[in-house]
Amino acid sequence: MTTGDRLSLLVSGLGPIGRIPYASGTWGSAAAALAAPALFLPLPGFWRVVLLAALFWIGGVTGTRTEKILGRKDPGHIVLDELIGQWITYLPFASLPPLELFAGFLLFRAFDILKPPPVRASENWLPGGYGVMIDDVLAGIYACLCLAILHWLRG
Repeated sequence: MTTGDRLSLLVSGLGPIGRIPYASGTWGSAAAALAAPALFLPLPGFWRVVLLAALFWIGGVTGTRTEKILGRKDPGHIVLDELIGQWITYLPFASLPPLELFAGFLLFRAFDILKPPPVRASENWLPGGYGVMIDDVLAGIYACLCLAILHWLRG
């Protein structure tokens, strides 16, 4: 295994999280939710979008390579897509109280697992690792809209 292979596995798996043998996607989302108040929410909106676009590109490249290394399409090891989707859930908010951070986590997990239209179909819109990333982007958009409604209802 080359250094590039090891780096792709490390990045696409968010370090050791992708190696968790059960519910690695949920663990990846949980890590993203816990990191968001320190690493994502303080950024100005423009830089959040730039960061998400960069992570999408990195996830596409490393995800494609990880699929080849592991010999499977969308292996559970890839959890960078969960970070992207979870942070998209929080995209329009400058800050969120803990209850709403948790609600955003639950909403994203629900949309990522249930994959309502067109989330499931989107996995085939793009090749390789980009296909792995895009369904979480859409699940994150659904979760963001629902979280915005909940936030608005709470006043």
